[in-house]
Amino acid sequence: MFTAWLSAFLFTQCVEMPIYARCARTGWGPAFGASALTHPIVWFVMPELLPGNYWVMVAVAEAFAVVAEAVYLRFGFRLERALLWSLLANGASFSIGLLSRHAFGWP
Repeated sequence: MFTAWLSAFLFTQCVEMPIYARCARTGWGPAFGASALTHPIVWFVMPELLPGNYWVMVAVAEAFAVVAEAVYLRFGFRLERALLWSLLANGASFSIGLLSRHAFGWP
């Protein structure tokens, strides 16, 4: 399970870090920190808290990630802008992750 998480975490970082660091201009450290704070919770905690319907759990987990990363980013942005960047980064990693899983079986 750790290997699967690490693979998904690295994939997420590869998608989200450039969005935060280059587009939102947070710098690479804060860009790494956003997903580093939320990804383990989304991967390990959310399935335990919401063991029923997979897609309900995914929706709650992604909403949590967007809000938590926006709160983390709000120290550099107004909350509305932080929410926008967080939604963009998380939406991109979620969408590209689904496409990659479908096309290549990874992550």
